Amino acid sequence: MFVRTTALLIFAVSTPATALQLRETGRYELNQPASLDYDPTFCGLWIANEGPEAVLVTLQGDELRRISSDLFRIKAIAIEGDHLLVGDGLGSLQRVTKEGATLGAPFELEGGFADTEGIAINAKGQIVTVEDDPERLSWFTSEGALTARLDTMELSPPLSEAQGIAIDPRTGHMLIVDDWEGSNSLYEFTADGQLLAQQSLLEFGTDPEGIAIRPGSNQLFVAFDGGAKIVTFDYTPTLPEESPPLPPGADCMIF
Repeated sequence: MFVRTTALLIFAVSTPATALQLRETGRYELNQPASLDYDPTFCGLWIANEGPEAVLVTLQGDELRRISSDLFRIKAIAIEGDHLLVGDGLGSLQRVTKEGATLGAPFELEGGFADTEGIAINAKGQIVTVEDDPERLSWFTSEGALTARLDTMELSPPLSEAQGIAIDPRTGHMLIVDDWEGSNSLYEFTADGQLLAQQSLLEFGTDPEGIAIRPGSNQLFVAFDGGAKIVTFDYTPTLPEESPPLPPGADCMIF
């Protein structure tokens, strides 16, 4: 199998024991993947493609089921407990079961209009979003009240076209992809928004849109709109000196 490995010196206040590393392990075609999240219950990926439905696929891309919501489209998707949180990209979210039943009416995120491209749930149960108009990384309560916000254009390098976000439950680190109109790269942040690393993804694909982590196997999935494909990686996060080995995360529960 063809394998590519890259490593990056990082931006950090302390010397890392390991820097962010990606090693490609595979790829397959999948039409219009815009937002991803890994589901250990099904050992699969939930994928939003900016249409009225989201689809659950195996890790090889075979479809398992489809769900819909009351939103006019599903542009962003995340697992929240035992259900899903979906967003329309314009600041409206709704909770639905994994069978597609709605769990309450759609609700708005505080703070006015935002082009919400990706959503994730952190260890505190907060909703974390990335937006590219205006360019922000935001934290909300589970009810949608704004608690913190970062202007990603003030970063060095700036993050101008953030699309997908994934949170590693072992470290709390946030991984965010910046699309072709930005830097076509992967950014790694601490849980509170400190930039740790930035790595180009050009050698793997163009226009990254979604990202998901399978922590139980150190596996990372990145959706590229250019070529309509999912690329899989072995993933090593940035860690400070003398860090203990990472504990295993949630993995496939069906096996």
